[in-house]
Amino acid sequence: MAIEAQQIEDLIRASFPDARITITDLAGDGNHYAAEVIDESFRGQNRVQQQRAVYAALKGKMDGSQGELHALALTTKAPD
Repeated sequence: MAIEAQQIEDLIRASFPDARITITDLAGDGNHYAAEVIDESFRGQNRVQQQRAVYAALKGKMDGSQGELHALALTTKAPD
């Protein structure tokens, strides 16, 4: 089952309410997305910490072969 870009944004927004979030469907198939998440809470964190926080916000949607989201190219950073 495919997941909608808005669902991904909603899951991320629940954990990062003030973030600038951009979701792009890379293949047009609802399975391969890119996400850019820019949030002040990332300041002072390394990229691994930032990305783990975003993946945690997805609440298992990427877990295993049964996950609704099969691929997510993730870019995270603090605002400039």
